[in-house]
Formats: sequence, structure tokens, C-alpha cells
Amino acid sequence: MKKLLALMAALTVTASAAPVTLTYWQYDFASKVSTMNDLIKKFEAQNPDIKIKQETFPYDAYNQKVASSVPAGQGPDVVNLFYGWLPQYVGGGFLQPLPEKDFPTARIESTFVPMIKTSKIGGKYYALPTSVRTLALFYNKDMMKASKVLTVPRTWEDFITAAQKMTKGTAPRYSQIGFGISPDGQDWQMLREVLIRQYGGTPYADGGKKVNYTTEAGVSAMKFYTELLTKHKIGAQNYFPGNNGYRDAFIAGKAGMIIDGSFAIASIKSGAKFNWGVVPLPTFKNSSVRGNFGSYWVNGITKNAKGDKLAAAVKFIKFLTTEETMNTWLRAVGEIPASKKLVGDPALRTDPVYGAFVQALPFASSTLFVDEAGQRQAWLDGINSVLKQGMSPADAMKKIAADEQKILNSYYK
Repeated sequence: MKKLLALMAALTVTASAAPVTLTYWQYDFASKVSTMNDLIKKFEAQNPDIKIKQETFPYDAYNQKVASSVPAGQGPDVVNLFYGWLPQYVGGGFLQPLPEKDFPTARIESTFVPMIKTSKIGGKYYALPTSVRTLALFYNKDMMKASKVLTVPRTWEDFITAAQKMTKGTAPRYSQIGFGISPDGQDWQMLREVLIRQYGGTPYADGGKKVNYTTEAGVSAMKFYTELLTKHKIGAQNYFPGNNGYRDAFIAGKAGMIIDGSFAIASIKSGAKFNWGVVPLPTFKNSSVRGNFGSYWVNGITKNAKGDKLAAAVKFIKFLTTEETMNTWLRAVGEIPASKKLVGDPALRTDPVYGAFVQALPFASSTLFVDEAGQRQAWLDGINSVLKQGMSPADAMKKIAADEQKILNSYYK
């Protein structure tokens, strides 16, 4: 009997010592996946009672994969999501709020950069970022020199001139292009949040509930952007295939300039075989109006995490939002820290690569999406109606406004 009790006691101790295993999902972006693998090893060393299983999926299938798995009680315990998807995930009951005792709202808002308030829904935070992103202009120094572009463009007027000098060949079969235009890359964000503001408008009204695109500023922004191809002929859509074709063209030395986020730094740094640089987005001559688009990915806890898993998930989220992790992410991925303190570092603000992104934070707008995929598609359809179907910029903006307003009305009703 004593032997049996001793055996049962040993089994109990062994069972209680079994680690909690969390499943973590993010989309398949090479530098992010490898960096997360390294971070997981570090976290597990600090927390031997917790194991993290990372699973990744192609970006195009990721959103649907999460949406179909979590309601069925499957999939991740901790999930990485684009901030613009949060309203749908929260509305669908996929995420649980971050426990207030572990993540006090006052502390979040005093330590994180202001743009993360966009992920506060119904007065609660459901997820937090490790990093944030803004946009900047990447340029090929060697191509500029060979094309006799003497100075890096700081205005849109000089940008067009530089891009024309770097464009070689005849449309649409250019041998190289001055600008890697990509409406479905970061350009549509730049058009909406930067160009409209630089023309004196605002993209939304009524606290984000009403689109404000059919103004003179909105039409001017669309006209300027689409004329980069139709009038100035400095690039071609889909010059390189794939979702990131514009970036691949730049890395291959076939596009002189691109507009991209800080998340592109790692792949450009490892792939480009030429001298390149980064500067803030251009402005119009005789104008001081800037503007930028701020975005971020967040880590949240799904409804699957309960009991010991919830406690483990809280520890993991805390780890992913430490200053040490943010600095690791900066060096490995290129995205800038979400910490007010870290982005205030003078060395980071003046860094020749990261500085342009950090300097944009004070005037970067983080769009309050309610259906990011649907709103993005409305913009892409509108831009393509001009570039591919010859619709006027004014009519295109009316189309975008009507399509997106339906989405907003459906959510806010």
C-alpha cells in the first residue's frame, strides 16, 4: 500500500511539473519568424514551465485561417494580428481582453506611443504591439548617381524628376523604373493618409465614421498619384510579380525608389547588392504639411487560453512588450519600438536608416479600420478604375467613398 501511495505521489508531482504549452500564430514573414524563434528560446529558458509552439501561414491565407479556427476552439492561444483587424476579431468574440490587473490601461498609455490607442475597443485593450511602423522613401544611391540625379528628392516635384531620369525603356516594358509603384503595397495607405493631408484635407470626419474623400484634396491626391504612371511614366504596375513585387524590384536593382515601411529594412539590408538609403516622405514645394501612416501588429490572447494557459499567455505577452524584446525586434526585423522611451533615444532618431521612420511618429496617423480588408479593397478598386479603366480621379474618389461608407455604416449602426 505504501509503495502504491508513493507511486501515486510521484505521478502527481510529475503531472504538476508538466509544462504548459501555448500555440502562437503569426503570418510567414522570414525575419519575423526567425526572430520569434530566437525570442521563444529565450522566454522558455526564463520560464521552464511554459513551452511555445510557433505556427505560421502565408499572409493571404492567414486571416481566414485564424477566423475559422478560433471559433471552433482550435488554433492559437496567442495570436499576432494586424491592428486593423481587431474590431472584427473582438466583435466575433475571438479575443479576450488583456487582464486589467496585469496590463493597467493607464500604464499602457503612459509607456506606449500614442498610435496604439487605435487598438483600444470599448474602453479595453485586447492586444499590444512589440513594434510600430511608419513609411519612408527608400532610394538606390548607385542608380541615382548613374542617372545623374545629384540630390535625394525631398519634394514630390524633385521626386518625379529623379524618377524620370532613372526610368529606362518604353512603357510598359521598362528595363528599369524610377519608382516601384504598388497600390496594393503601401501606396494606398500613403495616398489616403499622406497625400490627402498634404493637399489640405483629412481622410475621415465624425471620429472616423464618415469618409471625406470627395473633397478637392481627395481628388487632387488621386490625380497626383495616378499621374505618376499615366502622365509622368515613372513605373509600371506589377513590374515584378507577387504581393511584394515593388520591393523585390528595388532589391534586384530594377526600381530606383519605393515607398515602404520600416519592416522592409531587414529584407532590403540582406538582399540589396548596391548602396541604398532612406529619407522621409517628400512634401510639396512651398509646403510644410507632412503626414505619414502609422501601423502595427499586435499580440493578443484568444478565447482558447484558459486557466494555466491564460496565466502563461499573460507572461508571454509581457515578455513580448519588454524594452529588451523591442530592441531585439528593431535590430532583427527593422520595426521601431512601441515604447515612448525607446523611440525618444537621440541615437535612434538620428540613425541614417531608422531615423526617417522615428521622426515621422509625431505626425503619423493610425487609421481606425473597422474592416481593413474590405476598406483596402475599396481603395484598390478605385485606384485601378483610374489606371486600368480610364475613370476620372473625381469619379474614382466618389466610388471609393461610396464603397467604404457602406462598410463604416454597417459597423457603426
